Amino acid sequence: MKKTVIVLDTNVFVSALLGSGGSSRIIFRRCLEGQYQPLMGNALFSEYESLLNRTDIFRTCALSAGEREEIFDAFLSVCRWVTIYFGWRPNLKDEADNHLVELAVAGGAEYVITKNTKDFQGAELLFSAFKVIRPEQFIDEVKPWRL
Repeated sequence: MKKTVIVLDTNVFVSALLGSGGSSRIIFRRCLEGQYQPLMGNALFSEYESLLNRTDIFRTCALSAGEREEIFDAFLSVCRWVTIYFGWRPNLKDEADNHLVELAVAGGAEYVITKNTKDFQGAELLFSAFKVIRPEQFIDEVKPWRL
């Protein structure tokens, strides 16, 4: 069965760890269960690594730093690593988000899942191969029959 290929922005990961439930956690759990195929690239990996070291973000997290690292390692084990050979520039107003688009294009993603969809509005380049979507919209759109 074909898995839905996704790029999971770091803000969804943070939300999954800090929240007591919700769409972000459901998506993250389904990635770990092998229902979705998350993509990973150098820039996104670096962003995740940097994020995990920011203790101010995780002050209210019930998980220790070690437990968060273990969860991230488990996530990495289900990710498909993608090498990006071509940069699509200029594209987004926020340069820091361009790597997500490049990863989606290079890896053949169907969705970029982010809590900051507004950062992708007004892109100079348009790609019809994938959608930029919020976690709750993704859960509504990707019906159980696609799992």
